[in-house]
Amino acid sequence: MKTAAVGFRVHSGWTSLGVVALENGEPVVLARQRPHLVQTFSYTFRQPYHTAAKMSLSEAEAFLVQQRRETRCLAVEALRLVQFDVAQQGYRVTRAALLRSSGRPLPELAKVLAAHSLIHTADGEFFREAILHACQRQKLVVASLQERELMAAACSKFRRSATALASFLTELGKPLGTPWSQDEKFAALAAWLVMTNGA
Repeated sequence: MKTAAVGFRVHSGWTSLGVVALENGEPVVLARQRPHLVQTFSYTFRQPYHTAAKMSLSEAEAFLVQQRRETRCLAVEALRLVQFDVAQQGYRVTRAALLRSSGRPLPELAKVLAAHSLIHTADGEFFREAILHACQRQKLVVASLQERELMAAACSKFRRSATALASFLTELGKPLGTPWSQDEKFAALAAWLVMTNGA
């Protein structure tokens, strides 16, 4: 089988993912999906730390443990499904790229729940951690990329201007139809970088 990489741009409760392979040195998008990472797609579960902040510390800990288990299972399931999908096309996903924010390391739970800015950061990291867990479970080589540095790194690696690269990414997704927003573009671009050892 030929090899491919999957890129993730994670949001609260869901992720955009794109699987990219190289054909004659050029990227080809094999799949793009938007799987949910919570069973019940409501504010309560899509913003787990916001929800936990309204609980006692012991209740918050138990709630987050339960949600983490659910989210990790859904992340593994989503990754397995997309791996199966591209396997039908003759490709094996061997690498992954996870886009990260520039968030600082989080302190203990009590301190997180006491600061609204940290709660936002924690919600994002909660779902990124689930994706990382899924990639490790599926034995993928994972690269973490800072999202704010993605375009600059890609422009340098592929020797294209930002305008040219943006135009190329738009064309890359046209055969797939919608959705092909910045989420899908960035996920695919991250996967492309990984496939060319740019990460």
